[in-house]
Amino acid sequence: MSRYTGPRWKQSRRLGLSLSGTGKELARRPYAPGDHGANNRRKVSEYGQQLREKQKLRWMYGLNERQFRNLFVRAGKITEGTHGENFMILLETRLDNLVFRLGLATTRPQARQLVNHGHILVDGKRVDIPSYEVKPGQVIGLRERSQNLTIVNEAIEATVSRPAYVTFDDNKKEGSLVRLPQRDELEPEVDEALVVEYYNQIL
Repeated sequence: MSRYTGPRWKQSRRLGLSLSGTGKELARRPYAPGDHGANNRRKVSEYGQQLREKQKLRWMYGLNERQFRNLFVRAGKITEGTHGENFMILLETRLDNLVFRLGLATTRPQARQLVNHGHILVDGKRVDIPSYEVKPGQVIGLRERSQNLTIVNEAIEATVSRPAYVTFDDNKKEGSLVRLPQRDELEPEVDEALVVEYYNQIL
């Protein structure tokens, strides 16, 4: 299954969750898209709730189904912690997500594009793989010729706050993952237990 390239606002309305983080998608039309979206009172089944939580998380991080499922399986092989939390930590430590968290991009898709185009360095070496797993202590920065990119400077200026598990140097335009995030620092709108239940039924 390929990555979704349609309207993200429609995705947000379908899930009842702002994927952009701005909340603009739900401000005017806080209901699902379609002719019957505003009047849809159909009860969601248990499977439907599990599927919705899975789609929330997958669309939030912008992964296709195969990538998402493979990462879920990998999280299950980690001996410490719970399967759901380990899965969310693996998602959060992807390079494209941390470029977004550091404020070098305003959205995850924009962060993925920066990585794909070779603008991002990890410990001084260029990495163009968005799914690269960043380890605590590694430094994420920009190539010298990418230091003055307009979209990066605008993103840094627009950044109000950053998670406690990352640090950022505005002068050097680089940051690092200080430690692995804790569950209460990750997406509160997602119930990862339902995601685990969903995949336990189909894998």
